[in-house]
Amino acid sequence: MVGIAAVAWWPAFTLGAWGELFFDYLMGLWAASVAAFAFVLVERQAWWRRVLQAIALALPTVWLVISFTANTDTEADLATAIVVLSAIAAVIIGIPFTLVVLVRIIWPDFRSETTRRHRWLITAVVGGVVLASYILGLNQAKFLHCEDFDISGNSRPPGCVPFDDATPAGATDG
Repeated sequence: MVGIAAVAWWPAFTLGAWGELFFDYLMGLWAASVAAFAFVLVERQAWWRRVLQAIALALPTVWLVISFTANTDTEADLATAIVVLSAIAAVIIGIPFTLVVLVRIIWPDFRSETTRRHRWLITAVVGGVVLASYILGLNQAKFLHCEDFDISGNSRPPGCVPFDDATPAGATDG
């Protein structure tokens, strides 16, 4: 739970602060989904279950292939819409399936060692961290400065406040 929350907070924050997921997280999702795809294909379970999971895990690769093949400069609206929709599907469907498979790989006894209640609790905590991170990203200007992003090597998100423009808490002019 701690590891998943530690990994998931930053993409949620960037989505809130910049309004998009950065390419390195999408590529990380792709790499993890390819490894999970291979695992699912050789895992001992019903063939139909393997096929359904493999399809879901293939979505990030499908998005990548569509991104390569679609020429968004000349086929403007349709190609761009297809790339955007496939990216959304890859994120919304691919991330949960990839996480489930990775948890099964890392912690094979997870299902048998934890009760359904604890699995829902873990899911709720991670979901809460992701949601809170997204909200913090939306409100980054209230507690971070542009220079915080500069120092960390990130670009400045829209709406960031330069340190010089910030008034320290409790300070008054006069």
